[in-house]
Amino acid sequence: MNLGSYLTRSASHWPEAEALVSGDRRWSYHALEQETNQLASALSARGYGPGTAIATLAGNRGELVVAEMAICKAGCLRVPVSARLAAAEIEHVLLDAEVRLVLVDGANLGTVRTIVDDHALDCLVVCLDEETGAPLTYTALLAEGDTDPVAVDLDGHSPAVLNFTSGSTGTLRAAVQTVENRLSNMRKLAMNPQGSVTPGSVYLAPGPITHASGMGILGCFFRGATVVVLPAFDAEAYLDVIERERVTHTFLVPVMLNLVLASPTARRRDLSCLRSVTIGGAPVSPARLRDAVELFGPVVNQGYGQGETTSAVTFLTSEDVVRGIESDPELLLSCGRPVFDTEVRVVDEGGEPLPAGAVGQIVARGPDCVREYFHAEEATAETFRDGWVHTGDLGFLRSDGYLFIVDRQKDMIISGGYNVYCTEVETALYEHPAVFEVCVVGTPDERWGETVKAFVTLRPGAEATEEGLREFCATRLSRVKLPRVVEFVQRLPRNRNGKIDRRALREREWAGTDRRVG
Repeated sequence: MNLGSYLTRSASHWPEAEALVSGDRRWSYHALEQETNQLASALSARGYGPGTAIATLAGNRGELVVAEMAICKAGCLRVPVSARLAAAEIEHVLLDAEVRLVLVDGANLGTVRTIVDDHALDCLVVCLDEETGAPLTYTALLAEGDTDPVAVDLDGHSPAVLNFTSGSTGTLRAAVQTVENRLSNMRKLAMNPQGSVTPGSVYLAPGPITHASGMGILGCFFRGATVVVLPAFDAEAYLDVIERERVTHTFLVPVMLNLVLASPTARRRDLSCLRSVTIGGAPVSPARLRDAVELFGPVVNQGYGQGETTSAVTFLTSEDVVRGIESDPELLLSCGRPVFDTEVRVVDEGGEPLPAGAVGQIVARGPDCVREYFHAEEATAETFRDGWVHTGDLGFLRSDGYLFIVDRQKDMIISGGYNVYCTEVETALYEHPAVFEVCVVGTPDERWGETVKAFVTLRPGAEATEEGLREFCATRLSRVKLPRVVEFVQRLPRNRNGKIDRRALREREWAGTDRRVG
């Protein structure tokens, strides 16, 4: 078994079809097959094979996609490193994963070389850029290989990717995604209820392809579609690419969606080519889903998953979204129903399934679900129990199978003994026409232990007051859930994946107290 063989097959079926677009470079399936073979054979000739960890650290570019497929073909273990990580976090990843080779861009070359030198690592550094004066460049390494087919045979249990994720803990740890996990992810994409990609489809990856935006790439190559990589996210550039490349499928995290919706040119664009706009990576409010459908048309859907599940475990289809808008508004709060061969339950603290409507921890199992963390036995035992991934998310199942996430377990606010879910308060605030973005956390309170605080950014030119927002929420929330404090800010902090960093705001609120912030 080798995931790279699916690219080889597609290259034989559609050799002249466009496979990859990045900036000014365009690869046909034949050209991509040859370049990935060349890189894979160069890696093999240097002794890198099954179990060898190879890291990629760069901003979005086509060579990252080439590297992913070449690493698959050589049977190596891919370690995608976000370019947004701090130097100390990059150091942790390289050391923990025992990385033997790093493909890095010029912007991050100095950081990587310092880490390698400081720890005397047996690690080859290969620079993707030519003008940096690096001892070994991507072009030079590529020249060491040839274009003959390469596909090292692996079994399904072989580790394929170390997906470093922090969740809400702040500590990076790697979910070990196997060949079978990734193959299952590919099957799900091929059988997407939203309408799978086919030859002629164009998928736009707007965010870091080391993260969620890149998860669909292998599935696209499996089906002979075109992948377009956006170098860096910008709302206007994103809309430009959709129009120019006639994009059919794309993915957005809610932060990106907000920026696109705020674009002054968005409603003048020709977006009729789109067949699927998937929202994922973080909860999205019903108000934003309605806005998205108004802009993109009835093609908006959302998925729920995490690094520990490899791919989406539930999916809310565009038909579900339209039904939510027209007749079942509660559906807009759901992240959908389980996808294909994935099982999802909501369980109590003892792991027993709860009845419909009862809030508990969401757990999942299936062929795409991970079974362990790398070098983290305690975390493995906590998260992967009895064959189920314990997500750390709280939610409930409706009687018809739709899943509703109410909060992260560690984000829930307990005020005067009552449970308050941050996402529920945020959903209410997002309905206010002046609100652009919002993040809710618990803040210390002498009487109630903690109470609800909302950090709010407003739309350009909009106005709102603290009392006005509280009064607005009072028509939608019970008294205990109302934000007692509203702080207006120019911008909200982001974590390494571009999501709103709730943990940073919570830590700020509880600094100087004896409460541990998880």
